[in-house]
Amino acid sequence: MSSDMASTNSSPAQSRTSLESSTTLVPQPSAPGLAPTIILNEHTSPERTAHAWSTKRKWCLLTVVAFCQISMNLNASVYSNAVPLLNDYFGITNARLGMTAFLVAYAFGCEFWAPFSEEFGRWPVMQASLGLTNTSVLLCATSNSFAGIIGGRIMGGLSSAGGSVTMGMVGDMYHKDEQQYAVLWCSLFSCLGAVIGGIIGGPLEQFLDWRWNFYIQLILGVTTQLLHGAIAKETLAPVMLDKAAKKERKSGNVNIRGPNEDKKWRDRLHYKEVATTMFRPYQLILTEPIVLFLSLLSGLADALIFSFFESFGYVFQQWSFTPTQISLALVALAVSYIVGYFTFFPIIARHNARRSRGEQLAPEARLKPLLWLVTLLPAGLLICAFVATGPPLHWFGVITATLLIGVANFSIYYASIDYMVAAYGPHSASATGGNGFMRDLLAGLCALYTKPMYSNLGIQRSYLVLFGLTALFCLPVYIFYFKGPAIRAKSKFASQLARESEARGAPEVTMSSASPSRVFQEV
Repeated sequence: MSSDMASTNSSPAQSRTSLESSTTLVPQPSAPGLAPTIILNEHTSPERTAHAWSTKRKWCLLTVVAFCQISMNLNASVYSNAVPLLNDYFGITNARLGMTAFLVAYAFGCEFWAPFSEEFGRWPVMQASLGLTNTSVLLCATSNSFAGIIGGRIMGGLSSAGGSVTMGMVGDMYHKDEQQYAVLWCSLFSCLGAVIGGIIGGPLEQFLDWRWNFYIQLILGVTTQLLHGAIAKETLAPVMLDKAAKKERKSGNVNIRGPNEDKKWRDRLHYKEVATTMFRPYQLILTEPIVLFLSLLSGLADALIFSFFESFGYVFQQWSFTPTQISLALVALAVSYIVGYFTFFPIIARHNARRSRGEQLAPEARLKPLLWLVTLLPAGLLICAFVATGPPLHWFGVITATLLIGVANFSIYYASIDYMVAAYGPHSASATGGNGFMRDLLAGLCALYTKPMYSNLGIQRSYLVLFGLTALFCLPVYIFYFKGPAIRAKSKFASQLARESEARGAPEVTMSSASPSRVFQEV
């Protein structure tokens, strides 16, 4: 969801995300006899940036970020339970296209918002995104035609900034090797947002009119916007430094300037540079095997989760579950995400301990946990193929398999991004942007094939097809773990990072040293 702010091509947008590319403190020419003008930057004035905030203040903002993630991703998933009601109300059979419309638009919308958040600041852009998203939900809720609902869903997807802004806030607050726990927190709630939508969707479908599906989205969205507006503060360093410079001048320090105060808007948002940064994620998908295959795996895992919002209906109806009971079965996914979240705590602690002893970890070290955790994805689907066939088997077998699939999805989501950040360094924002794009796109497309697949193949054979597909897509994890250094040596982008690191004698690039804006995009 964003721009490639960490690229080595130093565009105005790119120069503000990474600490490595911040504005430099340079005395500017001034009239004879006057002191030189001093331009603030985050290296020389860190106490004026969000990095200097207390832990309590940072986690207060992270809680607001969690609400933003939940709200935007809930909008994507809860719509699934409005589909039967919309089909009946409008006399149609294709209401599920509203989910595709939102998610595909979401995939592109996330790339749109990031350049603006890097120039205008996180707070106003997030407020604009939330406001437009809430407007789109209101249009859906009051629409008297399905075409109007499709239009509102497309607008909602394009309006959702998601991780391009929220994860940018994390990078604004945390230094190198400090932000992994915050990233885990935000990615957890990004995943939970979609599942919470599925959990509350059942009662909405069973007991309320379809318009209430959108009213609930609107209530949560407006509450989130008000919460963000009242509690969240600007975190982007250049914007904070501009405000600090103005305050200094009011106090008599007339030679203090902020990094962006003297720059014109048209120079800061040049259309060619914005287009370049928006296109680069797609470029890496097309040219980099690591980005392509890990993004496909991550996207397939996410598409499975979104297909569950529909396929669980076919599965649990065999046990005569009501819509509410089907939704409660999704609680297993929520539990699995929490388990996956805590699974990475000791892994991060171990890596931090090794770095503190002076070790330089290869990027492939970040894939090691996935060698085991990724197997849970095909394993869970294979179990489903034999336990989701209905009575006399108990439905709890499906719940157990769902737990395994959920842990795998979260692990793939986090570990693949973590590896890309380490492997691509200054280009990692584009690499992870491609990952997020693929997750949203494939999740949206699953609405087109889920019903035909389960109707034509049946439940067991559908799960077997998915098992074979996921097993195939898991293979690149092992290839990249064992052959990653050789593959990266042939990569234009990854090899550039390796050469620069070797020349500087620098340690590996970590999540926080790369652009955070696109690190995790959620759905």
